[in-house]
Amino acid sequence: MKRSRPLLRSALVCALLAVSTLASASCSTDEQRTLVVLGPWTDGEEKPFEATLAKISKRTGTRYVYEGTRSLRETLVAQLRTDSPPDVAILNGQGELAEYAREGDAKPLPERLAGAAIAPWAPRITLLDENGEQRQHAYGVPVRVDLKSIVWSRPGEAAAKPRWCLGMASGATSGWPGTDWIEDLLLQLHGPQVYERWAVGEIAWNDPRVKDAWKAWRKLLVAGGPGAGAAAVSTPFDDLGDGGYGLLNRGDCTHEHQGSFIRRHYGDDVLPAATSDVVPGLPRGGPRVFEVSGDMAAVFTSSGAAWELMAQLIDRRTRNDWATAAKPAERPLFPDGGTGPKPVTAGTSAVLKLFAGADEICFDASDAMPSTLRGAFQRAVLEFLQTPEDDALLNGLLGQLEAERTLQAEAGAFALDQLCGRPRN
Repeated sequence: MKRSRPLLRSALVCALLAVSTLASASCSTDEQRTLVVLGPWTDGEEKPFEATLAKISKRTGTRYVYEGTRSLRETLVAQLRTDSPPDVAILNGQGELAEYAREGDAKPLPERLAGAAIAPWAPRITLLDENGEQRQHAYGVPVRVDLKSIVWSRPGEAAAKPRWCLGMASGATSGWPGTDWIEDLLLQLHGPQVYERWAVGEIAWNDPRVKDAWKAWRKLLVAGGPGAGAAAVSTPFDDLGDGGYGLLNRGDCTHEHQGSFIRRHYGDDVLPAATSDVVPGLPRGGPRVFEVSGDMAAVFTSSGAAWELMAQLIDRRTRNDWATAAKPAERPLFPDGGTGPKPVTAGTSAVLKLFAGADEICFDASDAMPSTLRGAFQRAVLEFLQTPEDDALLNGLLGQLEAERTLQAEAGAFALDQLCGRPRN
C-alpha cells in the first residue's frame, strides 16, 4: 500500500488546514496531481532519474513520487493484488509487460505514443480481444537501453587467451548472466531469425541449434579449469565485497561478458568489444548483430497526467536532463543511439561506436519469455554450471525446458512475434 502514503499525508495536511476553503481546495488539487512511478533503480542509481522527474514536473505542473525496488516484479504484483498499482511502472522485460497486458493491468498506448517510439524498441504485443480475435497493441515506451553481446577487457589483455570472469549470483534472479551467454552464443552462431523464433516459442529447446549454444559455452567453462562453473553459482555478478565492484577488478580474470551498464564499475582502462570478435569459433566478417535490453515505461493507472508523463519520458529534453544528472560512467543509453549532450567516458564512447555499427539488434530473449519459462531457464543455467561437461545432464535440462515451452505455448503465453530489427534513430 505504499502508493497511498503520500496521499494520506496530503489528506492530513488538508484536514489541519481546512479552516480555510481556499487551503482545502489547493490541497485537493495537489493530491490529484501526484503520480507514483515504480522503477528498478535504488542505492543511488535512482538519483539522476529523480532529478529528471523534477525537471519534468516543472514543465507539466504534476508532482511525481518515485519508488525504487530491486524486487520489481514482486512489488508490482503485490500492489496489483491490493488494488494499489503505481500510475507508471518501468519494467525490465517485454515478457512481463505482455503478462500485465494480458491481465488488463498495463494499458495500451495511444497511437500517437506508439508511433513516436523509435523502432524496433516498442514491439507490439498480440493478445486476444473479448471476441477471441487477435489484436496487436504497443504497451510500453523505451526510456533507456543497454547493449549486450559485448565482452569487456583491459587493452593490454584484450589479445590474450581469455580467463573469463564468471558471476551468476544476483538476489532472487540469479543465473541471468548465464542466460545472457546462451542467448548471445545462439544469436552469433545461427543468426537473428533462428534466435527470434526460439525466443518467441517457435523452436524447441532440444533443437540441435539451441544445443550448439550450450556446447559453445561448455567449451569456455571447461577451459576455465575444474570447478570454474560451480564457483560462479555463488559469486555475485559484480559485487566483490568490502565496497569493491567489477569482476575485472578481482585480478584473477581478464574478460567479462556483460551488458553496457557494467561500465559504471570501471575506468577508461576497461573497454568493450563484440562477442564475435573475442570468443573462438564464432562466425566473423558477417553482419553485426547484437542482443539488447530495454527499460520500458508502462501505464497501470490511466489518466491524462500519466500519458503526459509517458510522452515526456521519450522527449529529447528529458533524455538530455537525465544524461546531465548522471555521472559520466553511468549515463544512460537511449533508443536513438545517443547518451545526451555532454562528453562521455572512453567505455561509453566505445559502446556507442558498437551500437552505431549494428546491422541488426534483438531484444533479450529471456526477457521476452513467459515468466515461468524465464525462471526455469535461469535455474537450468545454475544446474548446468555444476557439471557442464555432463551431456546427460544437459539433455535432461533441455528436455525440461522444452516441456515448459510446450506448456506455455498451449496456454497462449507467448505474446511477442518480433524481437529483432534494424536500429534507426
